[in-house]
Amino acid sequence: MNIQDLIRPNVKALKPYSSARDEYQGNSDDMVFLDANENPFENGVNRYPDPQQRTVKSLLSKIKSIPQKNILLGNGSDEVLDLIYRAFCEPNQDSIIILPPTYGMYSVLANINAIGIKRVELDANFEPRVDAILDIADANSKLLFLCSPNNPTGNSFKAKSIERLIKEFKGIVVIDEAYIDFSNEESWASRLEEFPNLIVTQTLSKAYGMAGIRLGICYASEEIISILNRIKPPYNVNELTQKKAIAQLEQNEITKQQVADILRERDVLTEKLKEINFVSKIYPTDANFVLAKVDDATKRYNQLIEKGIVIRNRTTQPGCENCLRFTVGTEAENEKLIEVMKML
Repeated sequence: MNIQDLIRPNVKALKPYSSARDEYQGNSDDMVFLDANENPFENGVNRYPDPQQRTVKSLLSKIKSIPQKNILLGNGSDEVLDLIYRAFCEPNQDSIIILPPTYGMYSVLANINAIGIKRVELDANFEPRVDAILDIADANSKLLFLCSPNNPTGNSFKAKSIERLIKEFKGIVVIDEAYIDFSNEESWASRLEEFPNLIVTQTLSKAYGMAGIRLGICYASEEIISILNRIKPPYNVNELTQKKAIAQLEQNEITKQQVADILRERDVLTEKLKEINFVSKIYPTDANFVLAKVDDATKRYNQLIEKGIVIRNRTTQPGCENCLRFTVGTEAENEKLIEVMKML
């Protein structure tokens, strides 16, 4: 597959903006910076941030065993996804393929960018219907989104299905791995060299506990990363976000422990939910949440709101009729949830 054939012509011809911090990349020690029209009085954020977030990428590279040249960072995963749309999808001409029930921003971003949407619902086990996906794809189907582990269902898609789609889909396959740190499955980012049309997105919002700083991660071939770097805003990840990310990534053992705590609590919560008389089914999960079918999702959602507990009602999503999604909280939060549910 020739990735260059998938790039929008205007993006291919684009000359990217070169910021002051892009032009000078030497040692900053003892240098006087008079190039970027910044306020010279030091307060910790008076200088522009590193436009390539080199220190953050260096830490991620060590943790994930992926070269820095294969990493792009964004203002949340939503910016990363938006860049992918703008790089490969021609407005009012191209389309994407999504697999409901899935993450809602894929559709929102498609509508913002005037991109068509083709939907192939997951099967009864929330697995991709591979033949149907490949049948609906055409020459203008530029992106295929696979959310694995999937939101809102929690399951990881079968590896053989994903691999076949990467090999046979004639566009870019984007695997959204926002919840991969809670799964025993290996990240598809480890196989970037095999598949030139593969993009893997991850985030610091879930396992790393930094939803508030908005830092999304894109892993892809050096060719795709260079395309996305061409169109990203010059300073898309601010200084405070970079500093907080660095501090957290340098304490990766804390993250590992928190993930272990969440997984233990997930198992406890799953078992306790089985004791609730109005819960009829609990779906397998590789994420930090549990999807459960109940007798009346809207009724139970409202009852929990009245008791001071906010969950997610997913009953409107395809295949999720009367389903509630429970994020795994602390031990005390989970105990309160179960205690309240037993009284409903």
